[in-house]
Amino acid sequence: MATDFKAKATESFGFEHILYAKSGARATVTLNRPEVFNCFNFAMLKEMCRAFEDASYDDAVRVLILTGAGDRAFCTGADLKEQQQFFERPHDYWKWMGAFIEAHERLRNIGIPTIARLNGIVVGGGNEFNMSCDLAIAAEDIYIRQVGAAHGSVAAGGATQWLPILVGDRRAREILLLCEEIPAAKALDWGLVNQVVPRSKLDEAVDVMATKLENKLPDCMRYTKQQLNFWRDLSWSATVGHARDWLSIHAASAETKAAISAFNEKRKPDYAAMNRELLPKDNSF
Repeated sequence: MATDFKAKATESFGFEHILYAKSGARATVTLNRPEVFNCFNFAMLKEMCRAFEDASYDDAVRVLILTGAGDRAFCTGADLKEQQQFFERPHDYWKWMGAFIEAHERLRNIGIPTIARLNGIVVGGGNEFNMSCDLAIAAEDIYIRQVGAAHGSVAAGGATQWLPILVGDRRAREILLLCEEIPAAKALDWGLVNQVVPRSKLDEAVDVMATKLENKLPDCMRYTKQQLNFWRDLSWSATVGHARDWLSIHAASAETKAAISAFNEKRKPDYAAMNRELLPKDNSF
């Protein structure tokens, strides 16, 4: 009996944390946790993996669009309330990171062009999913920001690898070390997005770009994408495995606990106090 490689009807998945739709030559994955700015938890990452896999199997689909529900956020990265459980069980972070890695690899290797529709703020791991897409169109009132160095993590799930490729070394260091907002206009100037449009024109701009991509040769598009992925794949494969282990160990560190707890309690971390903890108690090394 021949193996069935057919894609499934989108409603058959029963997704709870994403919306998945297919229409004509287009598939759309919408991160659907608007009440928490579309931050992703383990369950959402697993659903994203399944949707990306299905879109890659569907011969009718020529373009995938990734976006967020509502108009406040595209995605604000990892759910820091979920992350608190890793204080006691840091090995569970290793499992969580496995789903994060799989979602990125399925998105990058999906075999069709992908568009990030940036409908709201793009923060932390949300920007890593933005960068995993081939192209990006942003509403003019959004911003992009990396926050790992301020919120108890390291953006080693794509940002440290891909930002130097996209924007250059000095700009990547500015984004990752200062953790400041990058307005849409600057993101366009720096190469983080391809287009910036008024919010009212966002869907129209995405439709125009998707139509252009649909009207290309699918095999040629797939191999062009594979070749273009070389530098991203090289930097990712060389670093993400040990990043997974280091981040798992660091999930229970004092500074991570302090920073994530402060975020969840809606206050700023006491950086001065954390820095004092690192000072030696005597003159020894």
